[in-house]
Amino acid sequence: MTTKPSAGVGTPSARASAAPHERAVLDSAHAGDIRGAFGTIKQHEEAHRSLRSRILALLAIVGPGLIVMVGDNDAGGVATYSQAGQNYGTSLLWVLLLLVPVLLVNQEMVVRLGAVTGVGHGRLIVERFGRGWGWFEASFLFLQNFLIIVTEFIGVSLALSYLGVSQYVSVPVAAAGLMAVSASGSFRLWERSMFLFVFANLLVIPLFVMVHPRGGQIFRHFVIPGIHGGATSTAVLLIIAIVGTTVAPWQLFFQQSNIVDKRITPRWINYERIDTFVGAVVVVIAAGALICIAAFAFEGTRYFGHFVDAGAVAHALRHTVGS
Repeated sequence: MTTKPSAGVGTPSARASAAPHERAVLDSAHAGDIRGAFGTIKQHEEAHRSLRSRILALLAIVGPGLIVMVGDNDAGGVATYSQAGQNYGTSLLWVLLLLVPVLLVNQEMVVRLGAVTGVGHGRLIVERFGRGWGWFEASFLFLQNFLIIVTEFIGVSLALSYLGVSQYVSVPVAAAGLMAVSASGSFRLWERSMFLFVFANLLVIPLFVMVHPRGGQIFRHFVIPGIHGGATSTAVLLIIAIVGTTVAPWQLFFQQSNIVDKRITPRWINYERIDTFVGAVVVVIAAGALICIAAFAFEGTRYFGHFVDAGAVAHALRHTVGS
């Protein structure tokens, strides 16, 4: 948890008189070495100049941007992208491309805010707009995150029931695992656990290859807007759902707080920008792959245009692609 910055923080005179490593933080928990999943940077370490040292620094910094972006490919995201592919083929891929600059602008903003101020997004809202807007944002975020978590556990239930595991076992075990990682008290352990989920996204690659995608069609629908069957109200609602599951308010709060918790200072902003850019590219590629998997797997079959839920998609893939 971070403190309220002093009144002079952010003013030209305050910046001029501040020590190089002084930051608006509550205690030593938010100041010190950067301990990432793949490396450590000492608090007063000098700037890296060689290529090797820069790569090592990037490996230590990487995390907040990649994790927050790939977090979009959650249960709700998988269902939404699968629905887009199953009902509209690859015709909605262009929506993902339009979201890249939106993601980059939003998340790069909180990178700078977190690194420079040393406080979370909610704290800045309270200080700039007052407690009323702060409570409003916190209440809205709580409600949204509650609904997202419900969606995640529905996804856990559907996924593991496909593998024959009862929901009465899978959901409690998943909840216990989530709480154990979050309550471990180790930021590095938590970040490494999150990277396991990031790497799990690579599982879409073999499935993508198995559906024999057509590169020309994919490229065309990425750059040329269109909607299979026309711009019906259902299609428009699905586009809104794609935007909503890819660009979400929780991302702003999460990444800025993650920047603060990881102790990333303004000196390392450029590395975190790279992390954020890579994350945006990865999430669009993964989302596009999910759309393509459903599109090419169900093209010309009785399943095309009849989306039910992610569980039904998994069972249908068994018949069209194989188990």
